[in-house]
Amino acid sequence: MSEALRVAAIVGPTAAGKTALSLELAERTGAEIVSLDSMQAYRGMDIGTAKPGPEELGRVLHHMIDVSDPATEVTVAEFRNLARSSIDDIASRGRLPLLVGGSGLYFRAVVDDLRFPPRSADLRRRLETEADDLGAGALHDRLAGVDPVAASRIEPGNIRRTIRALEAIELTGALFSEFDSSWESYQSLYDLRVVGLRRDRPELYRRISERAEEMLAAGLRAEAEALADRGLSRTARQALGYRQVLEMPGAPEDEVLAAIVRATKRFARRQEAWFRADPRVLWLDASGPELLSAAEGHLRG
Repeated sequence: MSEALRVAAIVGPTAAGKTALSLELAERTGAEIVSLDSMQAYRGMDIGTAKPGPEELGRVLHHMIDVSDPATEVTVAEFRNLARSSIDDIASRGRLPLLVGGSGLYFRAVVDDLRFPPRSADLRRRLETEADDLGAGALHDRLAGVDPVAASRIEPGNIRRTIRALEAIELTGALFSEFDSSWESYQSLYDLRVVGLRRDRPELYRRISERAEEMLAAGLRAEAEALADRGLSRTARQALGYRQVLEMPGAPEDEVLAAIVRATKRFARRQEAWFRADPRVLWLDASGPELLSAAEGHLRG
């Protein structure tokens, strides 16, 4: 069996400081960054995703940025395949792949050997129409009736995951929770080193609020509306910030800001819970004076 590729990763909640640390580490270790932010993969979704700008992209070579039109759905399996190709390309040139992102789902899909059930565009469209007609709660109730374990793992308001579970059940006749069993083992395909960034809740919440204010000041509303006019996939439309803007047309900016901050805080708590369950993550204080040296030491293995 061939030796596993060495891969490093920085994970943690949104606004924890992953981008700044990743740039410094990449420059010190000769790494190239692979973004695991699924929304940064969409062209034009720049402000609301805190996508790296020209200065950051000029400092370190990035992968998985602007790889798809936002009107086109990129599945987790498709994202995984593209990201793994980037990892192979980086390693083939003697560089270190540095994965950076806050989505536990996409992180594990890329680094671990997980099972993915089949898909059907026609079936998914039918379920999406039912969700529009009946509401997210009705479909979640249907899922709870056929696969209560899967339903307990999916928030009732997460219509995208609910539809995915119902789609898999209808296509395979198997429970969606059975496919989730491969997620219980934290065995990576790679020689993996992971750093997780943590911050005290008050500090993290302050940074989340400041980031949301900066995004709105930078033109998030105009960006979201322009993208919606050109067409957004259901997944892209659910992105933090974009969803709140598009669901609150004409609302005062302070109300939109409050909605974005509330949703982002909830998301950050889910991110922390997801990564806390992963025993491979070494947690470091993002505001600590020894952060860079500690992170570098761990990622170098």
